[in-house]
Amino acid sequence: MKTVALYWKKEKNQIRCQLCPHCCLLYEGQAGICKVRKNIAAEMVTLIYGEVTSIALDPIEKKPLRRFYPGSLILSIGTNGCNLSCKFCQNWEISQNADSVRKKITADQLIAMALETKSIGLAYTYNEPFIWYEFVLKTAKKAKDAGLKNVMVTNGFVNEEPLRKLLPFIDAMNIDIKSFKESFYRDICHGTLEPVKKTIKTVYGKCHLELTNLIIPSKNDTDEELCEMAEWVASISTEIPFHISRYFPGHDMNIPLTPLSTLEKAKRIFKKRLKYVYLGNI
Repeated sequence: MKTVALYWKKEKNQIRCQLCPHCCLLYEGQAGICKVRKNIAAEMVTLIYGEVTSIALDPIEKKPLRRFYPGSLILSIGTNGCNLSCKFCQNWEISQNADSVRKKITADQLIAMALETKSIGLAYTYNEPFIWYEFVLKTAKKAKDAGLKNVMVTNGFVNEEPLRKLLPFIDAMNIDIKSFKESFYRDICHGTLEPVKKTIKTVYGKCHLELTNLIIPSKNDTDEELCEMAEWVASISTEIPFHISRYFPGHDMNIPLTPLSTLEKAKRIFKKRLKYVYLGNI
């Protein structure tokens, strides 16, 4: 049974998705950049509603969230697809592949599983949760009613209207700010930076917010870029926890892993401007 998606409109003999800033214009039978929202019989259909590729009970610090219920466990779930295609993606087998094996599951089953495992709630993660929008929205509402927390680990590449509709049901987000250069987003991630900055500003104050930057040698590791990013985050709040993460070669990128000295330099830069700075993936 197909599930009609939210946030799209008809344009002559095509339909335009309005969920994320790509605003894909699709002919009959064509899927968007995310690979999982498709024009079927002149309707936008989500191909992943109620289907998961990954379920795990994780420490909350692994999301990474360091200042949101530290020491707790959270039931983490993900599916297929992503609206970016980062060359360095660590989960490319599911994010860049619409055909990974998925298992059907309901919101009620996930909530029961979270309660049974003493999880504080549900984390929508592993791939990009915003493209799983319809299922996340329904599940997050039910989870909140059950007294559970909802966490999103996201690239932040989403339009404002769907973001604001979902936000009241989200308790915490970690948003990945991949670089402070439009050229990096364009050439390496196939997206744009400004919508991510707008998402961060919109989310701040609405739920608990932490940010992550994966540092890749020669790509986004200059003092100038790191200083600019740190200043911008500090202009929103010096109390936003910031995670500096180590890159490892993978997917379509074989640059050697990030030296510890680069991570330590970045931490010094951010600590001059932000109160909470953490090194990760080391």
